[in-house]
Amino acid sequence: MPTPTKTPSPVDGEIVEMDLSTEMKTSFLEYAYSVIYARALPDARDGLKPVQRRILFQMDRMGLRPDRPHVKSSRVVGDVMGRLHPHGDVAIYEALVRLAQPFTMRLPLVDGHGNFGSLDDGPAAPRYTEARLASPALALTADIDEDTVDFTPNYDYTLTEPEVLPAAFPNLLVNGTSGIAVGMATNMAPHNLIEVVAAARHLLEHPDASLKDLMAFVPGPDLPTGGMIVGLDGIREAYRTGRGKFLTRATARIENITPRKKGIVVTELPYLVGPEKVIARIKETVASKKLQGITDVADLTDRKNGTRLVISVKNGYNPEAVLAQLYKHTPLEDSFGINNVCLVDGQPRTLGLRELLEVFVRHRLTVVERRTRFRLARRRERQHLVEGLLIAILDIDEVIQVVRSSEDAATARTRLMQVFDLSEAQASYILELQLRRLTKFSVIELEKERDALAQEIAELEAILADEVLLRRVVSRELAQVAEQYGTPRRTVLLEAAGAGAGALTGGSGAPGGAGAGASNAMTAAIAASVMAGAGDVPLTVPDDPCRVLLSATGLVARVSGPEPVSRAGARQRHDALTSQVPTTARGQVGAVTDTGRLVLMDVLATPEVPRLEGAPSLAGGQPAHLLVDLEPSERVVGLVPVGSGASTPLVLATAQGVIKRVKPGDEPVRGSSWEVISLSEGDRIVFAGTAADTDVLVLVTSDAQLLRFEAVKVRPQGRAAGGMVGVSLREGATVLSGAAVPEALLAEAVVVTVADSEEALPGMGSGSVKVTPLDRYPAKGRATGGVRAQRFLRGESQLVLAWVGVGPARAVGSGGQDVVLPEVDERRDASGTPLAAPITGIG
Repeated sequence: MPTPTKTPSPVDGEIVEMDLSTEMKTSFLEYAYSVIYARALPDARDGLKPVQRRILFQMDRMGLRPDRPHVKSSRVVGDVMGRLHPHGDVAIYEALVRLAQPFTMRLPLVDGHGNFGSLDDGPAAPRYTEARLASPALALTADIDEDTVDFTPNYDYTLTEPEVLPAAFPNLLVNGTSGIAVGMATNMAPHNLIEVVAAARHLLEHPDASLKDLMAFVPGPDLPTGGMIVGLDGIREAYRTGRGKFLTRATARIENITPRKKGIVVTELPYLVGPEKVIARIKETVASKKLQGITDVADLTDRKNGTRLVISVKNGYNPEAVLAQLYKHTPLEDSFGINNVCLVDGQPRTLGLRELLEVFVRHRLTVVERRTRFRLARRRERQHLVEGLLIAILDIDEVIQVVRSSEDAATARTRLMQVFDLSEAQASYILELQLRRLTKFSVIELEKERDALAQEIAELEAILADEVLLRRVVSRELAQVAEQYGTPRRTVLLEAAGAGAGALTGGSGAPGGAGAGASNAMTAAIAASVMAGAGDVPLTVPDDPCRVLLSATGLVARVSGPEPVSRAGARQRHDALTSQVPTTARGQVGAVTDTGRLVLMDVLATPEVPRLEGAPSLAGGQPAHLLVDLEPSERVVGLVPVGSGASTPLVLATAQGVIKRVKPGDEPVRGSSWEVISLSEGDRIVFAGTAADTDVLVLVTSDAQLLRFEAVKVRPQGRAAGGMVGVSLREGATVLSGAAVPEALLAEAVVVTVADSEEALPGMGSGSVKVTPLDRYPAKGRATGGVRAQRFLRGESQLVLAWVGVGPARAVGSGGQDVVLPEVDERRDASGTPLAAPITGIG
């Protein structure tokens, strides 16, 4: 853009007539030129606007380096405004604040101390904050005093300022920029320093490199706040033409925010999107019914853990579908328009990736060449002085005599030049030298310095004579900057919607690009399920058939499908099952506790585990006390169907020998828990299940007695009843276990009993175990004593565990690990086999 010509100022008192259109045109062009060149657009070489460059230069001149204390921001603003930038202090402070914000700059250039604002709030006043240069800023100002850049007068011609900073890394690409000029604007995305430097070094080595070659190192922007970039076509277009558009998405994952409720946890937001903006939009769209399935949103962001927005999802809603709705209707998905407008040789131009790197590389080559020439001149000057000193030292006595016999310094200088054939610079330096330097040791030092200078001069001359060496120096310095200040990629790049997790990239081809792979694995998995679109994922969880399982160690889980969990085939993994109830995914089941309460449990709150070969693994289950409200000493003993699914009477057995069947459907209209039996003082439930009239009921006592009788002999009662006598107990004996076995499966049922001494701790004993078919035990009448189930060995005095059910049986230790049981013993009254390991549960 040509500099507009200014109209000569009229003489005082003279009235000059001007054409209005000409004056308006001239004034507007002057204003537009000032805004474009001196305010809004950055220079493509150092990536800085004039105010930013002046801030960094003045802070460098003030000595505000990382190893020095912070100073008040007001002082920095005042010095910049008074010396270099004659504009408003508010504009200078806003530029200073932006340079210090880690959520705006990928590589902050100012180290701020105090409240420098957030994505939702502005900074504190400059009198409250403090600042100094950040370490990366030193790479921008390094070597500025070695004639690397041109200096121009400041606004009042009292000082000079640099036209551009030396810039040891491509700051414009690394930190991006934004600005609105007159008739044009700029908006550039931040990138990863390691990737950009790798591309610049490749361009230095291969000046004819194509855009595709460079994009192997710079696959896309790397935003300070992380997140995901969805769709790379717009980025490729921007790298080719300088203009493009891409979508940014928040990083979110599905978590159990409570044991009974799932939620969406957002840990990274789109670039320049704050949590308050997201929360406000969520509340607005929920109120307008655009969003469904959300119960609450909480901002748990703090300095220690970073961004954390927790969005609670209603039970019955699919979290992945809710997340897709959030991306569609809230700023959790935002667009970023790339417009790479910057100044090149004082002219605004729109540049692609290759052109931006070319401008920086060309600038850096010029800086290093000028620095090399400056250093070469200084080394040559020093070499000239050292050679003069060596000449003088060889005849030091005569030098002293010449100086002493001279009338003044000028005469001494002239005589030294004549006698020893020295230059004026050498003679002046000798006159200024202190006598203590003229020692024998100094000769050795000077000779070493002369040799070192000669080697440095040769190296510098070689660099200036060979462009390949010059490019290698620039490349090596770029690598050092990347190693010192580079960080792993934060932003995940995903191809266009529908590409799936396979399109995940962490900067392939660039050093350090793999650093994002492991940390972004979960992000990619969630993204793959969401990117197909909200319409492909049902918003609510289908009310499909499933089964809820209870394990011997108290874990609860569910598996899809109506089929019972197989009792045959492969061995069950991790834990043994003691209850399984058919239901639906959005239904409820009852958890019967040892205090005689039935507590409703939402099926959706239970974690789903996959069906494996033979049976599911309950390793992903939740402890029962996290899924239902229990008292501290209360535990769940069984799961039962409730509501319309409860067509069979509930059966309960207590430690004191009471048996009870509860009428199906006899439950209150309201309430999440109720009593199903009236227990005597000190009594507790040891078994809960369902029993039809044709089933067989079995009770096993601690003194090794087993009673088997028909369920029809126990008349169903109401909830308030206390049951009837099931087994006649001897003094001191209790019921350990109960079971309801279908008559058709009686031949497959087995009895497992574990005997030990009274002093043995549960799960820690070294007793014996026996497995016997149930049909080996004769049926008796209700309220009788039963028959003996196991003969005690020496040291054994009671049964500590018992289980009756359809086999094969499985025993587990305290951690759910498998404990091998002995072969089936057909003798009902035999003794057991010594335990291979302590048993805590059987199923």
